[in-house]
Amino acid sequence: MWKVFIKLSDVESTDLEEQLKAAERGAAAPYVTYPPTPWWYAPSVGAWAAAMIGTFTWWRENAALFMASLAVLIAVEALFVVWMQRRHGALPMPGKGTPPVEIAGVWRGYLAGLAVVILIVGLIWWLVGVPAAAGMAFVLVTVGLAVYERRYAVAAATTRARLR
Repeated sequence: MWKVFIKLSDVESTDLEEQLKAAERGAAAPYVTYPPTPWWYAPSVGAWAAAMIGTFTWWRENAALFMASLAVLIAVEALFVVWMQRRHGALPMPGKGTPPVEIAGVWRGYLAGLAVVILIVGLIWWLVGVPAAAGMAFVLVTVGLAVYERRYAVAAATTRARLR
C-alpha cells in the first residue's frame, strides 16, 4: 500500500528546522562561546605538571617536604580550576557532556594525546629519572595544550558556522 505524505505548508517545516537549529545552538553554546585563552595558559599548566613530577625527587628524601609540595600544588590546581570556571562560565570538560561533533573529535584527540604524554613521561622517568621526566612533562604538556587549544578554536569556529 502506498502512503502519500502531503506537505501542508513550507512554514511548518521551516519553523521546525529553525527550532531544531536553535535548540542545537543552545546545546552547543557552552562549548563554542568562551573567552580567548590567555597566552600563559599552556606554559603554566606545563610548569604545574613538571612541578608535580619534580616533587617526587623528595619522595624518599624528605616526606614532609614531599607532602607539603603536593598539598601546595593541589591547592594551586584547585584555585586555577575555580578561576577557569568563573572566567568561562560553564566549563565543559573532556569526557563529560555531549559536545558538538566537531568538538567531540578534538576531545578524542586530546585524550589519545594525553595517554601518549603519560607513556612518554613515564618511560623517561623510569629510564632517566625524575628531573628529566619533569622537563619532558613541561615540554610535552605545553606543546600539547597549545596544539589542543588551536584545534579546539578551529572546531568551535566550524561549529558556530554550521549552526548559523
